[in-house]
Amino acid sequence: MVDCSEKLRTLREAKGLTQLQVANKIGISKAMISAYETASKAPSIEVLIRLAQLFGVSIDYLVCVDSPKLIDVSELDDESVALIVALVSKMKTSKEK
Repeated sequence: MVDCSEKLRTLREAKGLTQLQVANKIGISKAMISAYETASKAPSIEVLIRLAQLFGVSIDYLVCVDSPKLIDVSELDDESVALIVALVSKMKTSKEK
């Protein structure tokens, strides 16, 4: 895994959580969270999945893989999604000119 231990600490602190609270929420020890944040150990894929779910980010984000920015439209109806898609397309076209 790419060393993005700082990102994990930043996410945890942004949520106002301690290492122990994160550990309890995802079912591992506080020592492991500390090890991940200091880059002395890398989390397994299972732990990455739980961390991503806890912090509301993608696994790619946690491991510092550049990926396109995403918009969560899961709670929108189809008409609203279509409007957002049209708006983004229009903005991209305007930017290219």
